[in-house]
Amino acid sequence: MTSSPTSARLSANASSRLIILAETVLKAGETARSALRRRTSQEMLAKAPRDYQTEIDVAVERIIVEEMIKAFPDYAIQGEEAVGNRAAGPDAPVVYIDPIDGTTNYAWGLPHFGMTISIAEGGRLVAGVVYDAMQDELFSAELGGGAFLNGERIRCAEVDDIENVLIGAGLPIPGQVQAVAEETYFEAIKRLMANTAGVRRLGSAALSIAYVACGRLDGFFEDGLSIHDFGASALMVEEAGGIVTRFSGAAVDGRGDILAASKALHPWLLGGFSTKA
Repeated sequence: MTSSPTSARLSANASSRLIILAETVLKAGETARSALRRRTSQEMLAKAPRDYQTEIDVAVERIIVEEMIKAFPDYAIQGEEAVGNRAAGPDAPVVYIDPIDGTTNYAWGLPHFGMTISIAEGGRLVAGVVYDAMQDELFSAELGGGAFLNGERIRCAEVDDIENVLIGAGLPIPGQVQAVAEETYFEAIKRLMANTAGVRRLGSAALSIAYVACGRLDGFFEDGLSIHDFGASALMVEEAGGIVTRFSGAAVDGRGDILAASKALHPWLLGGFSTKA
């Protein structure tokens, strides 16, 4: 493995492929960081009601796509903004990109958003990075290689004292909740409010799930997500000793609902979506 300043912020055993992902997201982060400001509605594209795109989403994805094409000419590319999406052979790895996860935060000038790239092979996530450009925090993971934050190994916090856990949860816009009835989802949030140390809605699923991996949050759930949002972070949670499932407890299928938590807390959070809870 060739040494580089970026490799020092990853596992000592990081593959050359992971180093490329990290170098790319750090490069793209410079553009996002320097352009953060409040934008008006006239400066944003509404892809759907309350689903925004800024010119920086497009610019950042273009930077990432260009680097991915150079590094991995035979890979498929699937970006959230579809700047340079391309297909490949049925057995080719797939690169998933979310250039700004937390676009609403970004568009309003809030300095909390994640930038994420992941790679899947045979339908299994094998490598990923999430970058907080404002805090200069680089989260990374490879299948079987552990999860890291700026070169330090991270693990989920194994706390099972419900009164002393902090949980992240998405607050959905109308129509976002599909996996369960809206009433069930909001009852699950009320259950958190009644029993835990608190509930946080941070505005970036990628960063929130990465926070589960490093113990800043004990768990997180949200509906209406895609693998672009959570792929890299979900791999981090699993590599940090946690569990990632759907609200039903079934395996995550790449789109929709996700529940990530430490092994100690996951069963209790899962119970919040049971009709018997």
